[in-house]
Amino acid sequence: MLKTYTGSCHCKAVRFEVDLDLAAGTGRCNCSICFKTRNWSASVKPDAFRLLAGADAQSDYQFGSNSIHNLFCKTCGVRSYGHGYIEEMGGAFVSVKLNALDDVSTEELVNAPVQYFDGLHNNWWNVPAETRHL
Repeated sequence: MLKTYTGSCHCKAVRFEVDLDLAAGTGRCNCSICFKTRNWSASVKPDAFRLLAGADAQSDYQFGSNSIHNLFCKTCGVRSYGHGYIEEMGGAFVSVKLNALDDVSTEELVNAPVQYFDGLHNNWWNVPAETRHL
């Protein structure tokens, strides 16, 4: 079910709203940045995401193909969301970090399906051989 959530970084400098259906699925990846930041996210089209505050409070980290903007708060360091464009993912997207949602319930998170991606081996459309550590 589509629901509007609010989210933020730890210090609240970055705040957003997102229209998200957690039952549609979430994702975890084993690539170098997702693994190191323990990323658990859900992607939406840009029109489902509204940045309420903090555009100037963030720094942008890109690597590899530079197709994803890995944003983080300059004050507290929390990664609330990122955005990018990858044709194979349907074009433009916003990736919301589920740990940054302020009003999501534990039950909603527990019931959200998780899809795993093997980004470490550039085998994105397949599940890694091991996922228990993700």
